[in-house]
Amino acid sequence: MPLDDIALLTLGVTLLCAVLAVVGLRLYATGRERHRALVDRLSDDHGLPRPGHGRRFAAVDRRLRATRLGRGLELRLAATGLDVTPGEFFVGLLAVVAGVWIVAQAVLAPFFGPIAALAAVWSAYAFLNWQRQKRIEKFINQLPELSRILANATQAGLALRTALGMAAEELEAPAGEELAKVSDKLAVGHSLDEALDELAARLPSRELVVLVTTLVLSNRAGGTVVGSLRNLTKTLEERKETRREVRTQLSQVVVTAYVVPFLGLGTLLLMNRIAPGAIDRMTATFLGQAAVVVAFALYAVGFFVIRRISKIDV
Repeated sequence: MPLDDIALLTLGVTLLCAVLAVVGLRLYATGRERHRALVDRLSDDHGLPRPGHGRRFAAVDRRLRATRLGRGLELRLAATGLDVTPGEFFVGLLAVVAGVWIVAQAVLAPFFGPIAALAAVWSAYAFLNWQRQKRIEKFINQLPELSRILANATQAGLALRTALGMAAEELEAPAGEELAKVSDKLAVGHSLDEALDELAARLPSRELVVLVTTLVLSNRAGGTVVGSLRNLTKTLEERKETRREVRTQLSQVVVTAYVVPFLGLGTLLLMNRIAPGAIDRMTATFLGQAAVVVAFALYAVGFFVIRRISKIDV
């Protein structure tokens, strides 16, 4: 074969490889964009924090999501509305537990390190429950406005699905976010009953259950949705005022429940301040350790009893 033909063949193969490389890179970039868009859409549909690029502790997050504990933590975080992945929460909790353990050992005694660590874990999950309940309360306060928007939309002749999408655009979080998830479910083929039932499961409350039941029954039977929603709006407004009054009346009892455990901790610190080393000597024996455990258990029982007394379902 002549040398010129070999050169042309080599040049042609090189150009072909370059074209194939460019096409391959283009397909790879397009695939990554589609994958990222799919992950973002699925994360928005389920209300979960978006894992992957840009998040800390991605490796820990992937391993944790594969476990039962991680999946439960993922659902708990999704219910709170916090933009935190399970991996970030887990690593942060470990850092806080380690810090609290070291501080308790240094300030009080080595015996109090594990107790402080357990208290830190309980406090973290109590914080998640508080955030979830706070989000539910905020959603309940938006229910009268939601019911009013749905009543006006259906009175104007709009379908209930369209009315839900309109309410999702007009209302602020968390109602807007939750209704957007309902609209997305309806858009991909889920029935109205399924989408609303999932909403009631994410944010459980009596008011939301009544609203969901009213919408589902009206949608099935074809009843007077407008009249039902008007009456429900008035009822929700009255319940909102009643809940506010009850919360105001019980605020002192709630504060007392949190003050009682801190009194015990303050007593320990004061005793160690007056007589340095007293806590070390007290926890050096089995009887002293048992007395401390019993005392903390009694303070915990007092806290839960007071919280139970002050919890009134309206």
